[in-house]
Amino acid sequence: MVWLLVVVLSLAALGLGIVAAVADLDTSAQFATVAGSIGGLAAAAVSGYALLRPPAAPGVAPAATAAGTRSVAAGGSIGRAVTGDRSRLTASPVMPQAAGTPGSAQAGGERGIAAAGEVGEAITGDDAHA
Repeated sequence: MVWLLVVVLSLAALGLGIVAAVADLDTSAQFATVAGSIGGLAAAAVSGYALLRPPAAPGVAPAATAAGTRSVAAGGSIGRAVTGDRSRLTASPVMPQAAGTPGSAQAGGERGIAAAGEVGEAITGDDAHA
């Protein structure tokens, strides 16, 4: 789109230059007046459109809400979520297969876990061994 505008404006400038070189000064002035008026009206129309159009929606940030006690929420993926007491973790966490698409996740209730993507491992009980 930008290249098209550059090409059109370049051709218009070239055309005005040819008219100025070939025609007399009065004809060139009339041509330039008409071209300037058309350009001014086009600029005013684009400005009016830019001012009156609705604003573009900003990128919606993923919403992750953990409402309950010890709840975990993530807008993406979770490798390991541990909400229990006295848990012993000896193994490496299980990582999700894919990163997941960012989105909304809401964990409600005690020790709730929610993710918009994948959850590799969720440990919610007390005295868990993993």
